[in-house]
Amino acid sequence: MSNLLFNLNKLIMNKLVNYNPFGVNKFFDDFFNRDLTDFFGTDGNFNQPSVNVVETEKEYRIEVAAPGLEKDDFNLEVDRNMLVISAKKEASDEVKEKKFMRREFNYTSFTRSFQLPEGVNADEIGAQYSNGVLHVALPKREEAQVATVKRIEIK
Repeated sequence: MSNLLFNLNKLIMNKLVNYNPFGVNKFFDDFFNRDLTDFFGTDGNFNQPSVNVVETEKEYRIEVAAPGLEKDDFNLEVDRNMLVISAKKEASDEVKEKKFMRREFNYTSFTRSFQLPEGVNADEIGAQYSNGVLHVALPKREEAQVATVKRIEIK
């Protein structure tokens, strides 16, 4: 029993003697034992939003999951038969107390590009943002739409 107490006491004393909250070792331990999200936040450029692409008879639809953004944060462009969807949001938070001030900056951005199919009417592309999802409608030209099957009656 005394051997156990001796080892426990030695362990506690080592922690107390070696404790140095301002030392170089603490700096390196804190720096190398962190995740990248601790430095850049969880909204960094590491994540691309999820995208669904749906084809119907009359159009293609692209649905981009981008919660937390606003309509004005998005930019949609068609350049050389490529649809480019991008978003950029900057936010800062500042808290002032008696002798303490904390400032946090958050920057979120992404860019996704899609090759437009030949039958898309680029002049009629439209977009709407609601409930955290950007809906982009890519209407097909008349000649590209699938004709409905016409049944011919035999006489």
